[in-house]
Amino acid sequence: MLNKLTEYDAQVLSDMKQRVWQANLALAKAGLVVLTWGNASEINRELGLIVIKPSGVPYETMTADQMVVTDLAGNLLDQDSLRPSSDLPTHVYLYQHFTEVNGIVHTHSKYAVMWAQSGRSIPPYGTTHADTFYGPIPCTRQLTQSEVEAAYERDTGKVIVECFEKSGLNPLAVPGVLTIGHGPFTWGVTVSKAVENAVVLDEVAHMALFTELLNNDRPVLPAYMLDKHYFRKHGANAYYGQK
Repeated sequence: MLNKLTEYDAQVLSDMKQRVWQANLALAKAGLVVLTWGNASEINRELGLIVIKPSGVPYETMTADQMVVTDLAGNLLDQDSLRPSSDLPTHVYLYQHFTEVNGIVHTHSKYAVMWAQSGRSIPPYGTTHADTFYGPIPCTRQLTQSEVEAAYERDTGKVIVECFEKSGLNPLAVPGVLTIGHGPFTWGVTVSKAVENAVVLDEVAHMALFTELLNNDRPVLPAYMLDKHYFRKHGANAYYGQK
């Protein structure tokens, strides 16, 4: 299929590879990944393409040309390419169900993983949290043994979607989740936004940890403060930053 792309579409794909490569490097630069513990991807629904980091390739040697291209079901479109990230089925499932999302990031960032391993959602204790996440950052349920044995990575996506559907959450208003015992996934309308949300998530996880250490009776942010800080940056009446 890739050799049948028009010149324009081939350039679109090349640009996707460049963005995904840069997004993965940004995760390492931000200190959110060590070794090869992370991945970023981007989808182009019109072309029917997903681009994702190759599995197990060190960040310091990775190139844009090594980014792996699949169709929307996660099937490789270039049999000579490197193997895709093992988390590809999770990304695919999320793209299929979160249709406004165009970029996804997964890391094992330290503070977010602490909350994931504790099995706790991150409460919105302050305005830094509220600027990006409209409410708690949820933690999923535990996968069952049969889910792990049958299709672990796909079912990781399944429990994320289930978590959001059961709680009535908008994925763009809460652009991240903790998978219990595992780690965070974040997303956005672009892959660079997904990276930014991964940075924010780990920062607020760090802040929330020390908030509870300093005052374990600290209440969450009042709803009116949550509304003020979230909606001054998001939505039709946002006024933060430059137009």
